[in-house]
Parts: sequence; structure tokens; C-alpha cells
Amino acid sequence: MESTGKTNPTNQSRRSFLKRGGLFLPSAYAMTWGLPGSMAEGMVTNLISTAANYPRQWEVDLVIIGGGLGGCAAALSASRNGLKVVMTEETDWIGGQLTSQAVPPDENPWIESFGGTKSYSTLRNKIRDYYRRHYRLSHKGAGQEFFNPGNGWVSRLCHEPRVALAVLNEMLAPYVAQGTLQILLKHKPVMAGTDGDRVRSVTVLDLESGIERILLAKYFADATELGDLLPMTGAEFVTGAESNKETGERHAPEKAMPEAQQGFTVCFGMDYLAGEDHTIIKPADYEFWRGYKRNSTSEEEPPLFNFTEPSQKQIGFDPVARTGYWSYRRIIDFTNFETNTFPGDVTIVNWGQNDYSLGNLLESATRQTHISHAKQQSLSLLYWLQTEAPRPDGGSGWKGLRLRPDIVGTLDGLAKYPYIRESRRIRAEFTVLEQHVSTRSRMRETNNFTDSVTAADFSDSIGIGAYKIDVHANTGGGRGLYMSTVPFQIPLGSLIPMRLENLLPACKNIGVTHITNGCYRLHPVEWNVGESVGELVAMCVQKKLLPREVRNKKRLLTDFQTQLSHNGIPLGWPKGKIKPL
Repeated sequence: MESTGKTNPTNQSRRSFLKRGGLFLPSAYAMTWGLPGSMAEGMVTNLISTAANYPRQWEVDLVIIGGGLGGCAAALSASRNGLKVVMTEETDWIGGQLTSQAVPPDENPWIESFGGTKSYSTLRNKIRDYYRRHYRLSHKGAGQEFFNPGNGWVSRLCHEPRVALAVLNEMLAPYVAQGTLQILLKHKPVMAGTDGDRVRSVTVLDLESGIERILLAKYFADATELGDLLPMTGAEFVTGAESNKETGERHAPEKAMPEAQQGFTVCFGMDYLAGEDHTIIKPADYEFWRGYKRNSTSEEEPPLFNFTEPSQKQIGFDPVARTGYWSYRRIIDFTNFETNTFPGDVTIVNWGQNDYSLGNLLESATRQTHISHAKQQSLSLLYWLQTEAPRPDGGSGWKGLRLRPDIVGTLDGLAKYPYIRESRRIRAEFTVLEQHVSTRSRMRETNNFTDSVTAADFSDSIGIGAYKIDVHANTGGGRGLYMSTVPFQIPLGSLIPMRLENLLPACKNIGVTHITNGCYRLHPVEWNVGESVGELVAMCVQKKLLPREVRNKKRLLTDFQTQLSHNGIPLGWPKGKIKPL
């Protein structure tokens, strides 16, 4: 699944690329800790020796593979219900798209008052409180009812990844302290053991020591960004775009395109220092990306690097006037803080211009190649902004744009992990389709006008969400899809695999299609999915039930939904207060 017939960038080995970024070298450790190389190497050796003494096997109630937002929410809800939990995370930061992927939350317009779970609201409030407690806010910043650190226009809460990391660790800290929750950082799943329709174990690799650990549990949650446990456990799953014949979706392709996943993005942070020159070394693949067009056969289509949305809307970019893409995902608005706290704004670059769509990350043999090319794309975008991007005054480039490695916690200045929009998805007891949530589909289905139309009602609802169907350019050559939806519910049936009894999805791998993934993949929904999974496992463990029993027996479903409501998980939208997005 390399490309769609387009010329790929110059092929580079992962090792040479990482060397250019200063990774995996003794000097890198020295830079991190401010130590001589030999001393840093010694500390790393000691860490690995310590890891060797760590338990090689755990047996708990719930094993969560993946420490993103869904994984954290599942760990929180399972732990508060008294379960013993192990959660693993491939990087050294929990939080997924909110932290290691450096993506401020994309949310619904009602999120300040309703539209998310109680614990998600707690997370958001704690992020704001963190700034109030630890930063020197200006009169302007302190006076905001709903403080937005960056005043970015993509979200009502644009903030630094490290702040979300601190808050997530704080929320989980009581359970870690009492020993009921174990978080294994830098651990990656490599193998699963099954017995018929049950998962018995997952083996994870300690990426620092090379030691493998076996995790045993009554239940397993796949909260990985790509649905890694699904092929390992033999779970039935789907990738890419389903056919119109299979789903009946109006915008589905005539033939299934399993390779057509939404593009991923390697995000980065930057600020701007006027009068200074922070131009990076010209990326090796710059000329390729500078002239790249998603539709290479169209002479009229401009190159990818420009300030126009796919809809032809002119966005612009100006770090001096602080407008356009500059303020889009801005995470620090320096005017929110006392004078001299920050030299200027800090913004995150997660734009269409660095969406990578020449291949997906499902095949391990090509995964690192695509990540390396995506990193080159992001660095090339930065170099273009520094040297050639058109300025409003008629000049070219802003040399004062500075890459901010400290913002994302890496040495190369790029996010720890790619921003993944689309995962493998379970074949579920119930799959959410375009016709369940699309405004136009629901208008045709119900003969209602826009102001009165509602999404399909799911009697087995375990939460809610709201976002437009936002499908980015995909690896099968598709240009993407953006259309209105009605605020929707999350059906329990979309969390129940067709066959396996004790494996549950807890990220973007639920029973949705390529199209409906476009509105179910955002921060509040992923959190809700994970939180409900933790609640479901708690009920199943305590009452010795199976998840599909809970869904398919009315009394049990009622009990479960009562439990969710009691714990602050809304099952439906307030009547009369919502409109299509």
C-alpha cells in the first residue's frame, strides 16, 4: 500500500532519518539530561537493568493496550469501579491525540455546558485550572469565563500537550498509588494468545529493555491508534472504505477500497521571533513536496503548499498580524499571560498541507518508511514557510519561524507519534452508517426540515457525540469528504465484536464505517467510548456477564445504562437545544 501511482519521495532508511533528527544517539541522551555522553549511556543501562527486574507477567481484571484518550478513560472508569488494571502505552506519554500526537481537542459547539461525559468535563476544567495555578495570567487571560490558552479558533481549549499530560497523570494518580492501576510506558503489543472466542493473553515488548511481558486478564481493551490487537487476536475487522453495496451509504465508493484510509499527520509546534533567523536545513525531500499535487493530472490544481482550503476558501497565514493558519491551532496566545512570560504565540501545525496520503501505517514492513516520508513532508512545509511562502507585503517567507521541540517533547521537534485519523475497525454487532447521522440522509429518512431533524435513535446508547463528517484525503486517492451531521449517540452494538467475547474496542476501532469514522473519531467521542468500555467491563466482571449479554437482554441493558447515567455519561441530547452541524 505504497502510493497511488505518484512518484514517492526519495527513499531513506529509518536510521539515517532519525540520525538527522538526533535520535537514538548517546549525545541525544546527553542533550536530554545535560550530561556527558558516557554518563547518559550509563544511566540508560541502569534503567534497562532495573526494567529486567520488573515483573514478567501480570494477571488482572482488565488489560488496556494503548494509552491514548480512550485508553486513559477506560483505565479511569475501570479503576474507580474497583478493578485491577494494566494499561500499556507505546510512547512515554499517555494521552494520544491530545499529547503525543499534539492535537488540541476538536469538539462540539456545546461542550462547555453539555455534549460530553462528566469526567471529560473534569479533564477540561483541570487543564484550565493547571494554567491558573502554575502560569502568570494577564488581566485578559484571567478574565475569561472559559479560559482558552491559545485562543485558537479550532477549539475552545487550545493548550500545550504537556499540560494535558500532567492532568491525565493527576487523574490516574490515586489508582496508581494504591496499586490497582499499572501503567507500562514504552510497551508495544507483539502477540496475543486466544482460546476459541476468548483472548487469554497479550504479550508486550518493553521497547527500552527488549524484555517481553505477558499480560493475562478477564477482559482486554484495544485502545491502540491503529487497532493493533484486532489482527493479533483474529478478530474480524475492516479497513479503508466499504462499498456502497455493503453499506448503502450514498457517498461510499462503488467498490470497496480497503487501502483507502484517511491520511495521517506528523504535527509540530512553532513560534515566531521577528528579526531572527531560525531556518532549518533544507529537507532532503523538499523539492518533491514543494511541487506535490494531490491530483497530479490536473494542471489547474495548485501545489499542496498554499494557504487555500480544499473548498477554495482563502485562509491565509501571517505570524506578524497573528491571523489565518497562524491562529488556527494556536496553543499559546502570549497576550493571555503576563508580559515577558512568552516571547510570542506558539501554534501547532496540523493542516491539510501536512496530511500524508501516500500510504497508510497498517503494514509493519512499510510503516517506518511512510512515517519518515511524512516527517519530511512536515519539515518541508516548515522550510517553505520560512523561505518561500508568500507574505502579505509581497515578500517571501518568515525566517523567524522557530521549531519548538520542547512543546512536543522530542529532539527533532516533531510529535512523538503521528496523528492517526482512521484505524482498523471491528466488524461489530451493529455498524453506524452515514444514513444514521448525516443531516441530508436523516432529512430524507424522516421528511423533517433541518431545524427539526434528529439522528437515528439508538436504544442501546452508551454515550453521545457531535461533529461533522470530516474525512481527509485518503491513501486510495480520494480527496476527502466534509458534510453536515446531526448530533448523535454511540450505540453499544458498535462496541461488541461479532465473535470474540472478551475483547472490546476503546479508541477509533469501533463499529463505524470509513465515512462515519469521520465524525466518531474526535476527542470527546473517543473518551466516551473508552469510559463506557471501563464501565462495561466492571459490570461484566462483578456480575459474571458477557458484554453481548448486556446489550441483548433488556433488563441488563437498562441496568447498564442506569450505571452510565449515574456516573455522568449522558445517553442522549437535550431536546430542543441542538441543531445540525
